[in-house]
Amino acid sequence: MAETLGMLCDKLTIVKLKQYHTADQARLQSLAVQATQIQTEIDEYLSDAINGKINTERMTFAANKVFKKEGNEVNEVTGKIGEVFYQLADVNCRLWHEQEKVYDFENVADTEKNTVVKQLALLNLERNKCIDAINEQFKQIIIEKNK
Repeated sequence: MAETLGMLCDKLTIVKLKQYHTADQARLQSLAVQATQIQTEIDEYLSDAINGKINTERMTFAANKVFKKEGNEVNEVTGKIGEVFYQLADVNCRLWHEQEKVYDFENVADTEKNTVVKQLALLNLERNKCIDAINEQFKQIIIEKNK
């Protein structure tokens, strides 16, 4: 299994954003299928983890981003899994809107281009922190359950 719970949660929030931002019926049908598939994957992942079918070491896959920390501070990720999942959905929404600017980059004022690129980088760092936090917290829950 290459996915982690955090990665699956991330995928689900992105599918939901795509659903929200389209009116195309064919695309909405396809996205509904994707959402159902990801929800099933999450249910199976949780069941497998609870039943000991996933080694706890495989429940995390840290982003291990290599970047200059100074000047690249991002929001702290706090709370339990549900709260972090909410933060992940929020950061993906903000990331979506920032990415929209890149799709129309030629119309972004030259004075704002660096800000857009920087914001994309920071939001991606925050997104990865959320994914890592979900993974780590879930891993700890399973470890505690198996004691």
